[in-house]
Amino acid sequence: MTIEQFFEQLINGIKQTGFLEFIGVFAGIASVWFSRKENILVYPVGLVNTIIYIYISVKGHLLGEASVNLYYTVMSIYGWILWSRKDQVKHEAILHISTSNAKEWMIQLLFFAAFYFAIFFSLTWAKQAFAPEAIPWADAFASATAYTGMWLMARKKVESWIWWIATNMASIPLYFIKGYVFTSVQFIVLLILAVMGLISWQKKAVKV
Repeated sequence: MTIEQFFEQLINGIKQTGFLEFIGVFAGIASVWFSRKENILVYPVGLVNTIIYIYISVKGHLLGEASVNLYYTVMSIYGWILWSRKDQVKHEAILHISTSNAKEWMIQLLFFAAFYFAIFFSLTWAKQAFAPEAIPWADAFASATAYTGMWLMARKKVESWIWWIATNMASIPLYFIKGYVFTSVQFIVLLILAVMGLISWQKKAVKV
């Protein structure tokens, strides 16, 4: 694909973008912006994004991504509760940004591997059974990294941003191929914000 063809497809894709996708994209970007600022609005705004993308992902046969957004919805409620908890004496947030130790890193990798293989084999079966447009290996990678990143985000772990960076890098071509060009552009913006978030949280982190 030439540069001219890429931009032509990009422009045509944006023209064909539906109203729901526009809302989902802007809510997603705003949510990541709030998370970088450690602002609890990340969760209510994020819920708008995840609910819309459950619908979009199912429609586009991105079943792994649909499961991710369902998981996001649940984890957003979980994270909202954790981030809301305050010390009754100091009236400050109990949960603070921190880095992972070696044991926590190992758990993260096992967490990722378990979801990757579960999603990969499920999508491989689905591709043969009823969803020929599924891309098991790419969808499983984007999904499993997102599962891991969301779980760690709820716990305010710096490493969540590393997993988000991986998710965004995988999702850019994945959604572009599926025809959701504006969503693909969203992931470019989210990739930049994820790098900024990683730097910001590293400065605030408390080592454990």
